[in-house]
Amino acid sequence: MQKDKIKKNKAFTQQDFLKKVSGGFTLVETLVAIAIFTISLISLMSILGSSISNTRFANNKNIAGYLAQEGIEYIRNMRDTYALTGVNNAWGNFRTKLVSCNSSGGECGFNTSLYIPLDSNFIEKCTSDPDICKVYLDNGNYNTNLTGSDSGFTRKIWVNVIDQDKEIKIYSEVEWTQGSGTYNVTFSENLFNWIK
Repeated sequence: MQKDKIKKNKAFTQQDFLKKVSGGFTLVETLVAIAIFTISLISLMSILGSSISNTRFANNKNIAGYLAQEGIEYIRNMRDTYALTGVNNAWGNFRTKLVSCNSSGGECGFNTSLYIPLDSNFIEKCTSDPDICKVYLDNGNYNTNLTGSDSGFTRKIWVNVIDQDKEIKIYSEVEWTQGSGTYNVTFSENLFNWIK
């Protein structure tokens, strides 16, 4: 009886064969696993890169929106400054300063001076000096002074006269380049002769 037991143990059974074959990964299984891991890693890196690019675009668009709004507010402030000085024909004087800034290639930028008296130009054509329309970054602040480094943003202002005596429409466009594309944000506002 004991001899029969020994013979059975020495014999080759199907169970023993399955244990030997499934004991490790084959070369094909390893290559498939590496391919799946590589594809997953590349997909993750692609999504991460796209997310970073989208975040940078959203940040630049937000900054451009603020700079465009600042352009509108600057022109509105100059209108109010002219109106409150009490000089005759304040609206006409204000409008005259903007006459060269029209929609047919007459985009303008702000004078780089920090203090601008009313008898000088607070706005100049971009074609006279290409740097006049650039926005600079100096210690975290955006400005039109020629100090600091180029921020990559360009602001252009132009005007459409709707009614000589009552109303003009101001446009403020901020443009920037990111990657292989050029993007812009444009705001507009109607300004009225509110003091007569």
